Amino acid sequence: MLHYLNSIFPVRYTALALSSVGLLLSLFAVVGFGVGMQAALLFAALLGLGVFDVRQTKRSILRNYPIIGHLRFMMEYVRPEIRQYFIESDSEAAPFSRAQRSLVYQRAKGEPDKQPFGTQLAVYAEGYEWMNHSVAPTQLASHDFRVTIGADTTQPYEASIFNISAMSFGALSAHAVLALNAGAKRGGFAHDTGEGSISVHHWKNGGDLIWEIGSGYFGCRNADGIFCADKFITNACDPQVKMIELKLSQGAKPGHGGVLPGAKVTPEIAEARGVPVGVDCISPASHSAFHTPTEMMHFIARLRELSGGKPTGFKLCIGHPWEWFAIVKAMLATGITPDFIVVDGAEGGTGAAPLEFTDHVGSPLQEGLLLVHNTLRGAGLRERIKVGCAGKVVSAFDIARLMALGADWCNSARGFMFALGCIQAQHCASGQCPTGVTTQDPLRQQSLVVPDKADRVYNFHQQTLHALKELVQAAGLTHPSDITAHHIVRRTADRKVLSFAQLILTQLPAGALLQDELVGLPLIYQHSWPLASANSFMLQNT
Repeated sequence: MLHYLNSIFPVRYTALALSSVGLLLSLFAVVGFGVGMQAALLFAALLGLGVFDVRQTKRSILRNYPIIGHLRFMMEYVRPEIRQYFIESDSEAAPFSRAQRSLVYQRAKGEPDKQPFGTQLAVYAEGYEWMNHSVAPTQLASHDFRVTIGADTTQPYEASIFNISAMSFGALSAHAVLALNAGAKRGGFAHDTGEGSISVHHWKNGGDLIWEIGSGYFGCRNADGIFCADKFITNACDPQVKMIELKLSQGAKPGHGGVLPGAKVTPEIAEARGVPVGVDCISPASHSAFHTPTEMMHFIARLRELSGGKPTGFKLCIGHPWEWFAIVKAMLATGITPDFIVVDGAEGGTGAAPLEFTDHVGSPLQEGLLLVHNTLRGAGLRERIKVGCAGKVVSAFDIARLMALGADWCNSARGFMFALGCIQAQHCASGQCPTGVTTQDPLRQQSLVVPDKADRVYNFHQQTLHALKELVQAAGLTHPSDITAHHIVRRTADRKVLSFAQLILTQLPAGALLQDELVGLPLIYQHSWPLASANSFMLQNT
């Protein structure tokens, strides 16, 4: 009964309804008894405010929660500390500083991103990091930093070094997808579809797409869930699709797979994924198109050929090191290499995942990125493969830091969700998202006004890269790719100040893994590299 009533008149509009009733009662009191004029004026003002809230386009909260939503903004205004709590609240374990999250909102809204009274961080605390500057800074003409992916393919892609990370339609609302893609189109950067495939909302605004293909082969599958080449060609050969990304695992729940309950499989979602309406949509934990590293390389080559020669690669969160080493050995054995690899960190998020997986499964981004970068160097393959990364990347310093560790570009999901207006209400899986970002409720998602939020997506991207340009200039460099492990410094637990180059081995000698002897290399290579095989993901006994 409550669900039925809520469908007729959503509970979040209660304040608006009560204001209307109060106004009518007050007017009756004025006409019948000559009293109640003040109450009538009060309720008339509240009703007018509620109608204005529903019609304005800047704040999703007020469109979904007219009148009562102002309580949130009043508390923000009264005290900066309260404002920080509401804007930036997240799980205690999240490594996001208040300044970082405020930065996203400020840049997305086009507000000044300057902070008074110096740094807000504990500069003498363990783990504090900074970027060294130069006494001879450079001056760059543009912040439109690019990286060429798939230089040897017939359709290489000049990608921005900062793009939208994988988020599926179904996890995101239609309005969120529309706004993200419109912002990407305007800013000339890429929008990763997530494994939910390409929906009509991805196509509408014409922004560059990276088509992610997961184990469910959504958008390119037969009725039995097996990969279908003909359906793949239909989407992959469209000019809007710039790259093909095979997903092995994601940082939030690697090795888990997933289920979208049938009740959430709407006709739009079913059309995009190629699955029946109202039936549980299964994402298996592993792929059926290949079973060995060698077969995986041949599948990647096949996808590249079927797409007409577009850059093709894969995404993974590092797990067993010997499995990653087996993939690299398969590259060496077959001579087939992906055009790119995206490393997803375990700190990345998702709408719904078991707590143990989000907190304790998968390698964090720093360790995963270092292993991928160094292994490719050691195998003599690094120059042929571009490396992207994702995992709570929101600021220009985040990008600089990860490029110092070996990344060629960065993707961000959470940062762009903040730009859309996400307040981390933690209702992603419930369908009750208050800002319309992660809900399929047509009324709730109407609160997200696409043109306004597309501007914010564009602003966040542009302002972040502008800040990165200033960092690059301050370091005396000419491009973010010039940032190395020597430029980033960290204070350690024993109060030492060491550069990344001193802290961690970021440059395995080129070709070191091709030698007969591995003596002197990190133990992970000495122990696991010999046990990996191009013909199996399993650990090989010797």
